[in-house]
Amino acid sequence: MLSRNDIKLIKSLEHKKFRQENNLFVAEGPKLVGELLGKFSCPMVFATNQWMEDNKAIPARRIETVTPDELKRASLLKTPQDVIALFEIPRTETSIESAARDNLVLALDDVQDPGNLGTIIRIADWFGIKDIFCSRGTADVYNPKAVQATMGAIARVRLHYTDLAKEISGLPTGIPVYGTFLDGETIYDTELTQNGVIVMGNEGNGISAETEKAVTRRIFIPNWPAGAETSESLNVAIATAITCSEFRRRSF
Repeated sequence: MLSRNDIKLIKSLEHKKFRQENNLFVAEGPKLVGELLGKFSCPMVFATNQWMEDNKAIPARRIETVTPDELKRASLLKTPQDVIALFEIPRTETSIESAARDNLVLALDDVQDPGNLGTIIRIADWFGIKDIFCSRGTADVYNPKAVQATMGAIARVRLHYTDLAKEISGLPTGIPVYGTFLDGETIYDTELTQNGVIVMGNEGNGISAETEKAVTRRIFIPNWPAGAETSESLNVAIATAITCSEFRRRSF
C-alpha cells in the first residue's frame, strides 16, 4: 500500500529542492517506467495488480501493489496510469570537449520549458546524439514534466549541467560550434560536420550574448518562400529537430 509518507515523498519530487535532497526523480506510466527500469537504480515501484501481472521480474528494491485510487492520490499526472516508480538520479561526468571531439552533441542555453527539454532529449535520442550539455539556467531534466516528455529517451541520452559559455569558449579550434541565428548562413548551404557542438537558445531570447561569442559557425533555418511574412520564429524543439535532421542527412 501507499502510506502517507510515500505520497508525501512522491509529491515532493515535483520540486527541484526535494529531488536534490532525496537524489530521486519520479516517472509514471507503463511505457516510461518500462524504459527506465534496469537503466536507473530503482528504490520503489507502486503499481496496480494488472501491471504487476504483466511485469514479473521487476528490478526494484521495494515493490508495492496498490489500488487505482491510491495511485490517483499520489500521481502528479492529470490522468494517473498503472505505475509510479522512483529512480535515483545518476551521476555523469563528461567534458564537452571529450564528447564533441568525435561526436555531435547538443548544448542548451537556458531552455526553460520542461516540455521543450523533454522533447529535445527525445529528438537527440532519435538522431543518435548521446550527450546534451546544459547551462545552469536550463530546466531540470528530472522535472516530472521533462521526464514524461522524454518518453524514455532519458535512459539513453546523458545530460550535463555546466557553465556552458565557459566550457564552449574553452574548446580547441578543431571542434566546430554551431549556433542558430536569424543572420546566419542558411543551414542548407553550410558545410556541416559529423562532430562538434550545436547550440540551441532560450525560447524567447535565443542564444545569450556570452555564449554567442564562442559560436564559430552561425546557421539559419530559412522560412519558405524567402521574404514571405511568416511566424517570427520556430519553437526551440522544432528547430532542434530540423537542425539535427540536416546534420544527419549529410552523413548518408
